[in-house]
Amino acid sequence: MAKKIIRSIALLTGGGDCPGLNAVIRAVTKTAINVYGLEVWGVEDGYLGLIENRLRQLHQQDVSSILTLGGTILGTSNTANPFSFAVHKKSGQVEFVDVSDRVLSTIREKNIDALICIGGDGTMATAAKLAKLGVTVIGVPKTIDNDLVGTDTTFGFDTAVTTAAEALDKIHTTASSHHRVMIVEVMGRYAGWIALHAGVASGSDVILIPEIPFHIDKVAEFIMDRARRGKRFSIITVAEGAKEKGGSLTVRQTIKHSPDPIRLGGIATRLSSILEEKTGHETRAVVLGHIQRGGTPTPYDRVLATNFGFHAITLLMEKNLKGHLVVINNGQLGSIPLAKIAGKVRVIPKNHPLIQAAIGVKTSFGI
Repeated sequence: MAKKIIRSIALLTGGGDCPGLNAVIRAVTKTAINVYGLEVWGVEDGYLGLIENRLRQLHQQDVSSILTLGGTILGTSNTANPFSFAVHKKSGQVEFVDVSDRVLSTIREKNIDALICIGGDGTMATAAKLAKLGVTVIGVPKTIDNDLVGTDTTFGFDTAVTTAAEALDKIHTTASSHHRVMIVEVMGRYAGWIALHAGVASGSDVILIPEIPFHIDKVAEFIMDRARRGKRFSIITVAEGAKEKGGSLTVRQTIKHSPDPIRLGGIATRLSSILEEKTGHETRAVVLGHIQRGGTPTPYDRVLATNFGFHAITLLMEKNLKGHLVVINNGQLGSIPLAKIAGKVRVIPKNHPLIQAAIGVKTSFGI
């Protein structure tokens, strides 16, 4: 395969914001300029910036001192899918149309030779489609949910777990003081990595995750059994996507103009009222929400994000790869084709060692 000449790249951050995004932006930009002499463009607000032709050139000073900064200096969007873009009609109706031709037009107009897409499953699904249209794309895995297939971990996850665990530690003291059952809801729509890790790290008594549908009566009995043994409080960590055996997800709202319209949330509140009635114990619900996405990335995430950003440019410039996602497995950086991970979710295996360890220290999963 003839090596494509790369002179100019663009990078974007798609989906939800996440600690470590700016570390990737910094690593990609500085490596591209310092090592390869490339022109670097920053796309504003994810794929929306490509649709609307909103890009700005990035220089060294633009990415200086952003390593520890949370969020993304480029902005992001989790509703702008160029292959299913919401167009509002005068009638008030919303029609989803394919505007990928606008993306290709922007890329041609700016003379962009390659695109670096930083994001989660939705961002990568779109990146895979762009690759099929001939765009040279490299993906960088970002999600606090840690649910991207093909990589052992994603940056942002460690920070989210740290934030959740610190909150659970604080909840522990107030639960103990008031002899309450405290239910803490964390993010995790279809994979419970945050709930599992933060729950184990904080010594939660019950952990409820999407991969293991729970029995509410088993949870209630576990709490009452603790009370009979003199344990006058209990901590429950629940992922937003957890559900009862044979039950359905708890949907907070539906965003009609979004390509991913379902917004989960509220399971902690629902469980609070049910468990209070079943156990007779005072119960409170706490929803951490977007606090898990914010703040300064942990040192681990800064290092991982920097390695990912550098490796993305290396794949592009040294290995002549396109349509690939940067991954890390067993501590080694590598890559896999985007087509292999598009539309897939990395869930927790039911025999995962951490689940077994949690069961070993008498943590309940409601089963």
